Amino acid sequence: MGALSHIRICDFTGQLAGAGATKFLAAFGAQVIRIEDPVNEGHWDILRGMPPYKEGQGGLEAGGSFNNHNVEKLGITLNLRTPKAKEVLRKLVAGSDCVTENFAAGVLDRWGFGYEELKKIREDIIYVSNCGFGHVGPYEKYKTWGPVVQAVSGLTFSSGLKDQPPAGWGYSYMDHTGAYYMAMAIMLALYHRNRTGEGQWVDLACTEAGAVLNGPALLDYTVNGRPLRRPGSPDSNRSQFPQMAPHGIYQAKGEDRWVSIACRDDADWERFGTATGAAFARDSRYTTLAGRIANEDELDAAVTAWTIDKDAKEIASLFQANRVPSAPVQLPEDRVDHDPNTSAWGLWPTVHHTHMGAVRVDGLPVHMSRTDWEMTRGAPMLGEHNEYVLGEILGYSGAEIAQMKAEGVL
Repeated sequence: MGALSHIRICDFTGQLAGAGATKFLAAFGAQVIRIEDPVNEGHWDILRGMPPYKEGQGGLEAGGSFNNHNVEKLGITLNLRTPKAKEVLRKLVAGSDCVTENFAAGVLDRWGFGYEELKKIREDIIYVSNCGFGHVGPYEKYKTWGPVVQAVSGLTFSSGLKDQPPAGWGYSYMDHTGAYYMAMAIMLALYHRNRTGEGQWVDLACTEAGAVLNGPALLDYTVNGRPLRRPGSPDSNRSQFPQMAPHGIYQAKGEDRWVSIACRDDADWERFGTATGAAFARDSRYTTLAGRIANEDELDAAVTAWTIDKDAKEIASLFQANRVPSAPVQLPEDRVDHDPNTSAWGLWPTVHHTHMGAVRVDGLPVHMSRTDWEMTRGAPMLGEHNEYVLGEILGYSGAEIAQMKAEGVL
């Protein structure tokens, strides 16, 4: 019994921005019933058969990202081109608390299951849609992926090295972040219904979710007239508010190895000098914060010359022992496989997948003392729970389910 075990979700979400949201709820006990298309082998969600794969495996049931974002869910197939499948869906909606999807705007309407129709099936249904631009405005029909959302929302423009073009955020940052916003939106709608008995349509626009992440930059431009990227704009590795120096990421020994170091004030700088014993730490130009800021380029070069032939972890340990803020920049392997705090937290639980066997997945970055999350079951194979959902939950007989299979409904 989880915190959300009383909640059932009729789930059309896919990829990352949608499936990642319902994964949160499933981990806390919600019964998430994921619906896929049997005719296109489940490729409403292109991640189902895409790598990364567990070593020696591959194919439709072995997609690593799909498994990661669909743990603890039940999976059924419905060919919604058929009247019988639509009848099954109506029955499922009638017994569900939420219908969730992240298709392009208007897809469920075209299937005959838009919000007004869903309300006719269950008056207090919560319908949560998550698309690039929402269902209003001139961009309503535009389709997006995470990198497109990042560009349109302004996030891509905010990332880049000094005096270089925008570098982008890589991968699908706003797919993952869009999932967090969608999970919050679902919970807020459920809370409202608990208080009032009212269902509602939650229309989430991922580009607007991205835009609000630009808050400080928008405020700076609105109040001070300073554009985010401009000639002479501050190096983002350097702290301007408040000013600190040295403050940045410095190259360490080995390929692509780095260490972060921050001196918050003159006391930190004195401890920096004690820890390193370096001659430049006694340079009169660096005695005060004002001097270090005025000569920051030279200071950073001196710090790098000191760090570049030393192990990042050893540097960080030395500074931490002397109460100077520092940490090694970890590669994914460091964080996942070799960080004892991550292991103690349980951030990478192992689930059992029917096809792949034991596989590690992303856990959740929160623990609750009484109603914690749990992940033990991998993502569903295509149609894996047809018999259970249609039989045990919806009440169809074995003969009816077999007939639906024969007719191409499932």
